[in-house]
Amino acid sequence: MSFRSLIQDMKDEFGNISRHGLRSSRSHRTAAGPGAPRVVSVGLADALEGTCWAQLPPELLREVLVRIDDSQGCWPSRRDVVACAGVCRAWRGIMKEVVRVPEASAKLTFPISLKQPGPKDGTLKCFIRRNRTTQTYYLYIGLTEALADDGKFLLAARKCRKPTYTDYLIYLDMGDMSKGSSTYIGKLRSNFLGTKFTVYDAHPPYDGAVVSKSRSARVIGLNQVSPRVPAGNYPVSHISYELNVLGSRGPRRMNCVMSSIPASAVEEGGKAPTQTEFPLGNLDSFPSIPFFRSKSARIDSAPAQAQDKEKLVLKNKSPRWHEQLQCWCLNFRGRVTVASVKNFQLVASDENGAAGQEHDKVILQFGKIGKDLFTMDYRYPISAFQSFAICLSSFDTKIACE
Repeated sequence: MSFRSLIQDMKDEFGNISRHGLRSSRSHRTAAGPGAPRVVSVGLADALEGTCWAQLPPELLREVLVRIDDSQGCWPSRRDVVACAGVCRAWRGIMKEVVRVPEASAKLTFPISLKQPGPKDGTLKCFIRRNRTTQTYYLYIGLTEALADDGKFLLAARKCRKPTYTDYLIYLDMGDMSKGSSTYIGKLRSNFLGTKFTVYDAHPPYDGAVVSKSRSARVIGLNQVSPRVPAGNYPVSHISYELNVLGSRGPRRMNCVMSSIPASAVEEGGKAPTQTEFPLGNLDSFPSIPFFRSKSARIDSAPAQAQDKEKLVLKNKSPRWHEQLQCWCLNFRGRVTVASVKNFQLVASDENGAAGQEHDKVILQFGKIGKDLFTMDYRYPISAFQSFAICLSSFDTKIACE
């Protein structure tokens, strides 16, 4: 039997069990009321444990899953890897070992990958679509070498303007960006002038992270399965744009202090903290993927002590004035096609130590390719979530910088 046939048979059987669980869920809700969903979820898990796929010899099972992970290198075929992690506890345990973090694999597989640092070798090429009418923004990862295609959806953001500040609320689901949504994972907040921004993570970015004392603690609704829990405001980045008192139309100057990443992360052998699981509170957003269920969030934070040391500082790469074109220019290597004051490239600042080859690498670049279409390429040590939030700051109106 080919591996493709193996996957298809597994998905067919898993689908039958899921449909049976759904029918049982409806009947239990009618008979038992609000407490039934938790009982049904346990019954579904027991049914999965009893399938023939859960009884494969461990050595053969691991070899099968390793080959599936290697063969399904990009989306949309990558969904087969996600399906394997949701079959049963045995498959899930192996997939947690097999699937490597984006830092090593340069692949985005599970939702938690969006909170993990990008690849050390190369970049992940994404793009952002803006909807001016609804003031929403959508992040996709490209499926081809084209600047923009159908893409694989990653994150969505909704702009909320207040009298003295503006929030960009970030979600895992474009279909549920309501207040109290269980897919909320963080936000970007600006000051009144649009010159200073703070990126907040709803979950601790590293061991010992301190929650911000903010009045706007969000409450996440968990579909009546778990109690409603507040999402914390953990500051992970502070972005500032230089005031333009002369009104010049020159390029913007921006500075990003990455509160959750030590400056040593950009050095040879440096390490950035890596979230490995979402807290239990957010797991009801992914009922079909038990891969995420655990008693608590775990964070790979070997350099946790470094959080008290020097923080990573990013600055925009200074453009050159092109005499013939009479404009400021940066080399985006074909990834940006439209001149815009929003375009930027971020590199490690000289404040992090002596300048060198590692400090010359572009960590994040953002640029316009259409009326409401922008590319976003990022790499280690920042994540897709952090990169998206930083790029959202470029969209905001900057009264004192324009």
